[in-house]
Amino acid sequence: MVQCEMCGTETAAPKTAKIEGAELQVCADCVDFGTEVSTAESSSTSTKYSTANTGSTTTTSGTSNSASGGGGRSRGPDLFDEMDVIADDYPDRIREARESRGQSQEELAQQLNEKASLIRKLERGDMQPSDAIQTKLERHLDITLSEGGDNEETEWEGSVSPGSTTLGDLVRRKD
Repeated sequence: MVQCEMCGTETAAPKTAKIEGAELQVCADCVDFGTEVSTAESSSTSTKYSTANTGSTTTTSGTSNSASGGGGRSRGPDLFDEMDVIADDYPDRIREARESRGQSQEELAQQLNEKASLIRKLERGDMQPSDAIQTKLERHLDITLSEGGDNEETEWEGSVSPGSTTLGDLVRRKD
């Protein structure tokens, strides 16, 4: 027996229904709240968001990995390791660059073809700039709003001061 994802009642034959944009397993009573979806049974249990690997894949290094192989799989480089991160002080960088040019927020917004409220929010730090806005600001104000992805790794590795106690000093391994 399966529980209905809408009302929680036990049902022997759940139906798939699209309700408010989500596909749910529901009982016969709750299927009326949405549109019933017919699902084609497939032999694979892999879904769009599944991490299960059902075949052989090729990594970025060009080597082939098999999901059925018993050895450890090597992964390619993580996309997020190389990604630039917006600097923590981006509001100050924007404001200082704008003020050094003698522009008001409204003038900057007009030159970037954006709203002045957007510039105010960015300078207050209420929102981060989208990639497109970040590019416009960097080009127009001749500044950099991002930090390299490797900066945080270096900061993390050097964060333990000499003479301080770490978890590794307290834990005894059972080997």
